[in-house]
Amino acid sequence: MKIIRVEVYQVDLPYAGGTYRLSGGRTYESFDATYVRVLTDTGLDGWGESTPFGSSYLAAHAKGVRAGLEELAPAVLGHDPRLTDRLNDTMDRALAGHNHAKTPIDVACWDIFGKSTGMPVCDLLGGRIPGAVPVISSIGSDTPEAMRANVARHRARGFRGHSIKIGASETEGGPILDAERISTCLADRKPGEWFLADANGGLTVEHALRMLAQLPSGLDFVLEAPCASWRETQSLRQRCNVPLLLDELIQTDEDIIQAIANDTCDGIGLKISKQGGLTRTRRQREICRAAGLVTSVQDTVGSDIAFAAVLHMAQSTPRQMLRMALDTRSMVSVTTAAFDAPIVNGGVQAPNLPGLGIAPDLNVLGSPIAIYGETS
Repeated sequence: MKIIRVEVYQVDLPYAGGTYRLSGGRTYESFDATYVRVLTDTGLDGWGESTPFGSSYLAAHAKGVRAGLEELAPAVLGHDPRLTDRLNDTMDRALAGHNHAKTPIDVACWDIFGKSTGMPVCDLLGGRIPGAVPVISSIGSDTPEAMRANVARHRARGFRGHSIKIGASETEGGPILDAERISTCLADRKPGEWFLADANGGLTVEHALRMLAQLPSGLDFVLEAPCASWRETQSLRQRCNVPLLLDELIQTDEDIIQAIANDTCDGIGLKISKQGGLTRTRRQREICRAAGLVTSVQDTVGSDIAFAAVLHMAQSTPRQMLRMALDTRSMVSVTTAAFDAPIVNGGVQAPNLPGLGIAPDLNVLGSPIAIYGETS
């Protein structure tokens, strides 16, 4: 089997809640999504997605995905898509870094791999672990009561975890407002729920310490990505009385190894596009497992195709280390594929279908904006 053609598609995904707010005054109304279809000489094809969270979130942006694909797509033509590690070696030789551009090709090849064996991708990633995967919501910054109401809406839809965004500026209310956001959102906490207070790297150490000092004792939450740099995060770690989960700082195997060596955190937020696809995410998951770190399997944002990759990775992750999976579908108002994975009793299960188990909607995806390889 060999890759004979790579097609690239683009779709705008409006945020389902109007305006999404992060620390540092960052706001997003829509997300620029790139989709890749990989075709083979056997007639099998596969799909992948990469949707960066805007150019001010990470060193990744939507036009960069498509520019990266100009380098990557020609390089993978002729390769066997089932040899995923070797395919990633080829992409690394063609383009250094740029994980977000490599992700859709890698995911599409796993989709093909699954279809070629008649197996779901989660079985190829180590094997399905029976039972539903709990899902986490993403609650943008707002007033404490508005965020509490948003948590309640997601709870009613079956979400058992909630990632609440913090990082208020001093003029907005600073650490006192952030502490109130956390306390208010946890006021209705139900048994079995898991809360992240996520700053997306937007806090100084001073801000974080002032915020933690304002909180009442006994609140059960994890502080995610408090600071933008390793030095700040390590400094906070030495004086922090709550568990830390790292996200934006962890993009490579080496980043995880550094976090383990310095005991910087208690868990890792693995995002499929941030890590560079399913191949790299699987490897990094196993590094976390060996070190006793918990994981939250996510993506930056995305539609049904991105969520399919998230769910298959989460479905094959040992439950003692898996906290939640992010349902990116809930963040956007466009459906790009049929994917039979409803939330039932607080969880989601990957469908028992070959590959990712998705049926992309070509009426939504439209025509390719770029084609590499055979055109007939």
